[in-house]
Amino acid sequence: MPKRIAIALFDDAEELDWVGPYEVLAAWTQGAPEDGYETVTVGDSRDPVTCAHGLRVLADTTWDDVGHIDVLVVPGGDTRAISADDTFVSRLREIADGGALMTSVCTGAYPLQAAGLLDGRPATTHWASVERLRSLGVDVREDERFVDTGEVITAAGVSAGIDMALHLVARLSSVERAREVRRYIQYDPQPPV
Repeated sequence: MPKRIAIALFDDAEELDWVGPYEVLAAWTQGAPEDGYETVTVGDSRDPVTCAHGLRVLADTTWDDVGHIDVLVVPGGDTRAISADDTFVSRLREIADGGALMTSVCTGAYPLQAAGLLDGRPATTHWASVERLRSLGVDVREDERFVDTGEVITAAGVSAGIDMALHLVARLSSVERAREVRRYIQYDPQPPV
């Protein structure tokens, strides 16, 4: 049975906060099944999820059916509802207590904070959310693209989420495998402006 990387989907999730890491992680897990991982999306139901900019998607599985999670990615977007949702926050604690590597992109750091997973750990988030996260008692490293504390990894905005996903490939497999994935998806940022 492969180890499971699950990417949480919820209404108002920022599209590229989850699609970017999904592209990296799915390219890896589908292209190198011998590494022993699979990538799935997970949501409350199999009904459409409407993301921040209107993209409607269906989760591969539900929280009830996903089984054991080895790595969880929580994207950003409007995370106020899930950060205040006792069921979602408790689920994060249970997954972390089960030994999963917990990760977030952008404001996905807020539900991790609500679950107590950032207590005593440095973290990062989107530049526009640094002061708010800091006001909640988190040691925010605003100049870092991602922060890996061992059991928790947080990433800044969209492109940092892709960087964090490549870091996951390197951490869970090898630097060589991460380079293969980066080349395959042709991730070589050279912004025109």
